[in-house]
This record gives sequence, C-alpha cells and structure tokens, in this order.
Amino acid sequence: MASTRANSHDAIATRDEGRALTPDSQLWHERAIAVFAKAPQAGLTKTRLIPVLGADGAAALQARLVEHALAKARAVDGAEVSLWLAGDASRYAIESQASWAPQEGDDLGARMSHAFVVTLARARACVLIGTDCPALEPEHLRRAFEELERNDVVVIPAEDGGYVLIGLKTPQPSLFENIAWGGPTVMQATRARIDAAGLRAAYLAPLPDLDTPADLARARAAGWLDF
Repeated sequence: MASTRANSHDAIATRDEGRALTPDSQLWHERAIAVFAKAPQAGLTKTRLIPVLGADGAAALQARLVEHALAKARAVDGAEVSLWLAGDASRYAIESQASWAPQEGDDLGARMSHAFVVTLARARACVLIGTDCPALEPEHLRRAFEELERNDVVVIPAEDGGYVLIGLKTPQPSLFENIAWGGPTVMQATRARIDAAGLRAAYLAPLPDLDTPADLARARAAGWLDF
C-alpha cells in the first residue's frame, strides 16, 4: 500500500479533530512510537554503503530498514505508530498502513523536538526511534515504556556515541538544542542536558547502528536482518 501523507499535526490520528484530547478520546493514546526516517533516494541515503551495494542497492536497503522499524514498532500492543520522513518522499511508496508526516525543523534536533510536541499532545508517552538499528526489538520498546512509568526520559545509547531511542512524557526542547548531530558526542551532550534539566532518566544497554559495510556484515551475521 502506498504511504499516505498526513499533515504533521494529523500524523497520530486524523478523525474527530474537534474533540477534546482526553484519555477517553479516540485521539488519546497511552503509548506512541514515532519512527524517524530518511526517504529512500538513490545516492542520498546509506551513502557509506554505496561502495558495496551501489546507489540503488543502498536506497533499497534503506526502504527495507524503514519497513523493518515499522514492523517492530507495530508489534508493541496498544502503541500508536507514526512515520516521520525527511527528504523527497513524493514518489516514495511503502507497503505499510502507516501515514507519514514530513519532519519539520532546521536540524535533526529541531525536527525531533517538533515530533515530540505534536505526538505528546495526543499521547501520554512517546518513544522516538530511527531506522538504523535493526538490532532494536519490540522488547526494547516495551522496556522503554515501562521505564517511562517511573522516569522522565529513557534513552538507548548507540555504540557509536549517539542514541537509537529516546522517550519522553512531556516535550523537552532543551534536550535537542545545540547538539553536533551525527558526531560521537551526541549521547554525552544529551546526558549533560538531561542532568541540567533535573530530569529522572533511565539509560538502557547500548545497541549498534547500521552505517558502514562492517555494520552490515555484523547485522547479517547476527541475524538482525531478515533480508
């Protein structure tokens, strides 16, 4: 099924917009999962894998990783799943029932912060994940929501110094400001902001990203990829 674009403020639900957002509303969700992804475009996604997969192959891998992340998210009972895309998604079709919204903001931090604002207007807790961690399983997502019952924020660090999951109960813009996104100090800087904000946090065991040929070989050997 082709992905259906939704306005960012409608990404979680699209019906009964005039109703109050209460726990009894059709718009209200106890749990929400926001999947952040780049739209697969040959030559622009998974560029470090182009030498081994080719531009088209790297884009095809990205498309499968998006599907993979959505499937893991939908395996969490009771969670509303939304897909947030960056890049040119005008011709992007995905075999899923997820609507999609464009990521909005000047950098990755602003885009994630915006997604939390939109999603937490309609959910009690939101976990945001990317698509670069095929090792992430539904159990990790369930554990993250459990930790949010007694913490303000939950994070799963990435082995390369970033993170593969962050979860919140209320928007926290300061956690996403002035971060050198894509670098090895993302987790360190985020943890400093969490501490400065006085938030109670849970940090789960790190997981690996999939960015390089060595990462791809590791993921296949470990059975994290079924394609």
